[in-house]
Amino acid sequence: MSKVLVTGGAGFIGSHIVEELLQNNFSVTVIDNFSTGRYENIEHLPIEVHNHDITHPSVIELIVSIRPDYIIHQAAQVSVAESVRDILFDEKVNIRGSLHVINAAIKSKVKRIVFASSAAVYGNPAALPLTIDHPTEPESPYGLTKLTVENYLKMSSKLYQLPYSILRYSNVYGPRQDAKGEGGVVAIFSNQLTENRTPVIYGDGEQTRDFIFVKDVASANVKALFAKENICVHVSSATCISINELLETMKEAAGSKLRPIYKQDRPGDIRDSILANEDTKTLLNWEPSIKVYEGLEETLQFSKNKQLLSLNG
Repeated sequence: MSKVLVTGGAGFIGSHIVEELLQNNFSVTVIDNFSTGRYENIEHLPIEVHNHDITHPSVIELIVSIRPDYIIHQAAQVSVAESVRDILFDEKVNIRGSLHVINAAIKSKVKRIVFASSAAVYGNPAALPLTIDHPTEPESPYGLTKLTVENYLKMSSKLYQLPYSILRYSNVYGPRQDAKGEGGVVAIFSNQLTENRTPVIYGDGEQTRDFIFVKDVASANVKALFAKENICVHVSSATCISINELLETMKEAAGSKLRPIYKQDRPGDIRDSILANEDTKTLLNWEPSIKVYEGLEETLQFSKNKQLLSLNG
């Protein structure tokens, strides 16, 4: 049975990847420092868990001792706003931490490292939909750190024969998400609608995003383990929706009449984004299976259940 190490495996996306791996009969080990990941996301699963921080150099020897066949690297600082506020912390986690993982992957001679990158590497698009060969001009430190790690992986392939798959995510959403990160607006709206609080939209709400359901992202990660080596692809729905339309869709699903308030847009946020995924479908033998309305309903139900638990707990 092949062993897969998932960094950040107790987090929003990571925990769904762990479940997908188990369903595909992999042995799974998780490294997470639980700064944003939650033990409750994985405590019921038959896996090995290490509470450790990828920014600490000792993680290298820990990974070597685990002897993984594959590494799926999800651990990251995921907030664009936080990267603007604290550029050094963003570098420490997303570059230094990733280099520790890459170094350990080289030492361990893993068969593949799968890296969670982002549409933020592009900055403001010159044309839509974005294709993988679109120029990369990040508008935020977060986007820059993701692009930097991509380049380290490409160099590591040449210098150390480390096979990789780079997955550039669009805006991921779904159950277990907190309010941070690129897809965080869905989690924020879910919480606001569930708790009957006024939704807040930054900017005019006409900015668009390509939302992809977390279980589709998990499926893409598992398929990337055995796809062609050294590829960079989008994990996206290849559709877009405005933030105003997103809120209206969620209000309909939640049966809510709440009206939003609008605030100043945030630095580092891009205006529009939609990622082409034809190459991904071919190279990973994958395609998204969850429609936006279905995914939003499942996300809202998760928020409702969580609220009920907190009220009864």
